[in-house]
Amino acid sequence: MMSSLKPKVQNPMLCTSTDGDACSAHGAGHALSAMHVRLASATPSKWRDGVAGVTTADGWIPIELLEADAAGNHTVWVWNHAHELVAPGEPVALHSVYSALAVGQTRFNVLVAASLA
Repeated sequence: MMSSLKPKVQNPMLCTSTDGDACSAHGAGHALSAMHVRLASATPSKWRDGVAGVTTADGWIPIELLEADAAGNHTVWVWNHAHELVAPGEPVALHSVYSALAVGQTRFNVLVAASLA
């Protein structure tokens, strides 16, 4: 069951891109650089499988991990300014080192509120 606890990260970096424009920021939760994709792809053992929960109005997505993280947590919260990047119940994978979220073949840069090991 997904935790209803919301992460305590305040005011994630806002994107200055306008609707329809590509994100120009490369911080956590914004555009995913080619190097970021390569690094995550080069370390396949660091991906953690999970299921997405319902995205909050401010972009936080609870990810129910299929295996607990090092702290014993099953729910990890991630943030991305693209609010509609994953549907509730959709299978995803979260990279524990490079903060990338895989939704099918697409990769997103995310801000992870809970650390993974």
